[in-house]
Amino acid sequence: MSDEPKLEILGLISTQYASETHAAKSAWIDKTYVAAHAKAHEYAGFDRVLIGYNSAAPDGFQVAAYAATETSKLKFLLAHRPGVTAPTVAARQLASLDQFSDGRLAVHIITGGSDEEQQRDGDFLTKAERYARTDDYIDVLRKAWTSEAPFDHDGPYYRVIGAPAAVKTLQQPTIPVFFGGASDEAIEVAGRRADVYALFGEPVDQAREVVERVRASAAKHGRTVEFSLSLRPILGRTEQEAWDRAEHILEAARALKESGAGRAAWRGSRYTTARGGQRLLEAAAGGKVRDKRLWTEIAALTGAQGNSTSLVGTAEQVVDSLLDYYELGITKFLFRGFDPLEDAIEYGRELLPALRAAVAERGAPKILAAE
Repeated sequence: MSDEPKLEILGLISTQYASETHAAKSAWIDKTYVAAHAKAHEYAGFDRVLIGYNSAAPDGFQVAAYAATETSKLKFLLAHRPGVTAPTVAARQLASLDQFSDGRLAVHIITGGSDEEQQRDGDFLTKAERYARTDDYIDVLRKAWTSEAPFDHDGPYYRVIGAPAAVKTLQQPTIPVFFGGASDEAIEVAGRRADVYALFGEPVDQAREVVERVRASAAKHGRTVEFSLSLRPILGRTEQEAWDRAEHILEAARALKESGAGRAAWRGSRYTTARGGQRLLEAAAGGKVRDKRLWTEIAALTGAQGNSTSLVGTAEQVVDSLLDYYELGITKFLFRGFDPLEDAIEYGRELLPALRAAVAERGAPKILAAE
């Protein structure tokens, strides 16, 4: 394997200015904000941005298409849930969007860990059944993107006959497929199907355990998988300033939750049935600060509704902690802030250059260089 690091830095864009510390203003999409948020990430030097998915979110395909017209270099990671759209239809939609965006698309397949959240869109399968369906779904996607002629598929959840493979991705052989999920069923699907496995910001030892499980799963199929880690960096000019800022964020998040204005997607913990969320809560139960500076209090407050742990410190201190994950072979990092627009710009000014410089100096992770 080449010694050249494959570092990729991702952010997240949304259709309103909102976070655990900022209440959404309305149910309307703010087109101006979408454009500004995407442009801010491009200006800041992010490689790619995630467009999330949940049963109350605007349609991600349209968000990605709009953001692509407002940017020129920024790439996109579109979260997509199997079971809502037929895989042959989704394959054409994704391939079309990849072509219209000049090859800037990747897809993040999210199976869904909450029964209650799934049922909002009419999905009543068990979690194990959902992962089995996801496995079948990705199989159809790849066949649609790579088959040279119409194909048949007879799987446990999808059956098609003579499906035309007429719309190809601009990126060849396919667009990158990201995948998440920490349950045993998820790890098995990741090993068979994922190009990139995405995990939340867990303590280093926990992250190592997941990485090793995914690698072992992939090895059974003669495959290798890349890894992405999601965090909420909180920066300061000094370490004390960063921790003061973290305390202010916690106070604001508590106040928003108590006011009842917090987003229903994270208020309380009753929807946290996904194994990834449970692992963050287990990390939080182990202490407010894990490892050198992994801060868990927002995860505990919100019930670990998604990416909710932070590295707190100066840009240099945060990079030092990120390198611990990098040495596990994690080469993609997703950063988003509690002040979404301002933090994206700040990361571009401080964090991203420092991380890129540190990675360039260090070279490929030893675990990758040895493969």
